[in-house]
Amino acid sequence: MSPSADDLVDEARRRIGRTEPAELESIAEAGGLVVDIRPVAQRASEGELPGALIIERNVLEWRLDPHGDHRLPDVTGFGQPVVVVCSAGYASSLAADSLRALGFKRATDLAGGYQAWLQWQALSD
Repeated sequence: MSPSADDLVDEARRRIGRTEPAELESIAEAGGLVVDIRPVAQRASEGELPGALIIERNVLEWRLDPHGDHRLPDVTGFGQPVVVVCSAGYASSLAADSLRALGFKRATDLAGGYQAWLQWQALSD
């Protein structure tokens, strides 16, 4: 029997760490990347994540590959922490696991995604 999408997410989460909303700022201040992979329509309806690099999911690996011709200048190497953010923290788990397989051993995702960050932000104000 083939695994379900939920099985794939569970497997990915066993291989990656997860980051809590309160940790994002310190990771970015230490040179890590916070990468928002939500599509433009979703960011427009939900809101922007301050300080995040916007890289849609379909080009994520190419924009972060330190050896690639299409990498962003913010990428310093495979040792750089990367936190992937989606809306609710499911697609980001799969994306972070893909980055881990590419060589980013410190790739994680935001537990609960943008929705969790938004809730945390409201409680912090």
